[in-house]
Amino acid sequence: MLFKKLSVILFVIIFSNANAQKLELGKVSIAELQEKVHPKDTSAVAAILFKKGKVSFEYDQNAGFLAITEVKTRIKIYKKEGYEWANKAVSYYADSNTNEKVSFSDANTYNLVDGKIVKTKLKSDGEFVEKINKYWSRKKITMPNVKEGSVLEFQYVVRSPRYGSLSDWYFQASIPVNYSEYKTNIPEYFTYNTNQKGFFSPKITVEKRPNSIVLLSKEREQTSRVAHTTFSSDKIDFIETHSTYLSENLPAMKEEAYVNNIDNYTSSISHELSMTKFPNSIGKSYSTDWESVAKTIYEYDDFGPELNKTGYFEDDINKLIAGLNIQNEKIETIFNFVKTGVKWNENGGYSCDDGVRTAYKNKTGNVAEINLMLTAMLRYAGLTANPVLVSTRSNGIALFPSRNAFNYVIAAVETPEGLILLDATEKYSVPNVLPLRDLNWFGRLIRKDGTSTEVDLMPKIISREAVNMGINLNSDGSADGKLRMQLTNHAALEFRKGNLATSKDNYLEKLETNYNNIEINDFVRENDVDLQKPIVENYSFKDNKSIEIINDKIYISPLLFLTAKENPFKQETREYPIDFGYPKQDKFNINIQIPDGFVVESLPKAINIATGENVGAFKYIIANSINTIQIAITKDINSAIVPADFYEVLKDFYQQMIDKQNEKIVLKKI
Repeated sequence: MLFKKLSVILFVIIFSNANAQKLELGKVSIAELQEKVHPKDTSAVAAILFKKGKVSFEYDQNAGFLAITEVKTRIKIYKKEGYEWANKAVSYYADSNTNEKVSFSDANTYNLVDGKIVKTKLKSDGEFVEKINKYWSRKKITMPNVKEGSVLEFQYVVRSPRYGSLSDWYFQASIPVNYSEYKTNIPEYFTYNTNQKGFFSPKITVEKRPNSIVLLSKEREQTSRVAHTTFSSDKIDFIETHSTYLSENLPAMKEEAYVNNIDNYTSSISHELSMTKFPNSIGKSYSTDWESVAKTIYEYDDFGPELNKTGYFEDDINKLIAGLNIQNEKIETIFNFVKTGVKWNENGGYSCDDGVRTAYKNKTGNVAEINLMLTAMLRYAGLTANPVLVSTRSNGIALFPSRNAFNYVIAAVETPEGLILLDATEKYSVPNVLPLRDLNWFGRLIRKDGTSTEVDLMPKIISREAVNMGINLNSDGSADGKLRMQLTNHAALEFRKGNLATSKDNYLEKLETNYNNIEINDFVRENDVDLQKPIVENYSFKDNKSIEIINDKIYISPLLFLTAKENPFKQETREYPIDFGYPKQDKFNINIQIPDGFVVESLPKAINIATGENVGAFKYIIANSINTIQIAITKDINSAIVPADFYEVLKDFYQQMIDKQNEKIVLKKI
């Protein structure tokens, strides 16, 4: 009996040790290399077998405290589509005064060849540095000899004196994660706010442990004719808080239609410094709420002082607004002047790189230079203008107070009717019609006195797409007709951004392909750059593929090539909001001419459905008289953001719309 108990204990120890070994670099097993699909997600192109991170602090007598981030990762590649996981990039602050460093090590690719494990090491030509902008660079590696079935491993270390906010740790990814562990060893001198996101909470353990710093010093003494150097050391004891965050068997975060930024809902943790208290010194508080975050940013040398610079644009603005007394005229005139006069260099951030004066002189600048310049000009013109800090969609929603929560800045004019929001980096934008990248829930307006207030960035105005289509049906199953399409507000802005730089021939080729290979002629577009007017397109078409003839009957979907085929919402459930970007109305007015020798046998029934809570509505009206069928279809999405608990209702709503669009008009031969 005792032998059996000892055997069980021994088995548990051996089994535990075997598992622990798998979570160390260099311990790749044949079983991992033989695995063909992920056991819990057979569609996965790759998986993170483990990812372990640790943040600790090291004291340097010259540089002070350094935050040391160490990350070890093992990845399994299942399919060719997963090869992108063989590339890893780590961004770092590249300012020469900061001395932040990134180093990769233990980077190897493992393959199974004739039943044996073959290791291929990363060579120097697989590692390189890429400059992002004035402040940031990234170190990248591309793993060698990657194949379906490969297992990849690498480690990187970031040494940084920038401990204001630790790097965010993501437990989830777009592929399954088997094991994710994150540790922080934080000295008592630092207090961080810890924020969690996502729908999977890690298991957390916390303990206090003693640690110490040894300070070395030397003194030179001169006594009579002899010089002596004496060495001494001082030991400083302190307490560290050791926290471990552990998650296992996390599903892949899968993209779906109308997701703002999947990172907003990915299980993760972040740390923002709220206080430092070093020995024999007064404690210092940092940004702990949105007011203090905004005030801190405003006081940065490359923000507030740049906003207050004058003397470089006054003469030009005086000429520009001479004789203008109406507020909106001043706003639009100055806004257009900046949009057309200073080109955006595609660099983001809320800090100026070269400064507003240089940007104005060189006619190019980053986001901050352009929009702070715009704000200053509007103020000079007598308007109540202030900057608004924004977190773009790619940066994620600014959920928690942090100086890193924002990465962009726009301008706002306060009026009795409300705020007018402006972004002069977008040449197709008009007042209160911001580019989609800016439409990310809330921003923060900062006034001259440093006070701030939350700003709702989501549009309230409806963007409309209106289509009028006349269709002549032919007895051979073809159709020809004319179409007129009109877009307003954000829909027009997105269209101009996406299409105006494309040649007419390429655009029409793409349009014909997208519309079931129709033939387009007599194409005319109106108001390309007249931003105050809607985009309008007119063309004639011939469609040979959208109509069926079966047993002398014609079957036609009223929208022909515009008919939606698939529901964009495919998941059974959804944990994160549906983000449409802006409210929108789609309206179709269609007239179908029935060919000679045919009459209507059946028509789809009219419907009028709504989601409830004024989120969405769909109306479908159809009628016929003698040889003409008239259809009016209207779809309204009234809310830019719809909560996740509305997903099932919205999914069903879309399915009903799609089913109705695909119902056939049936004509019979007489």
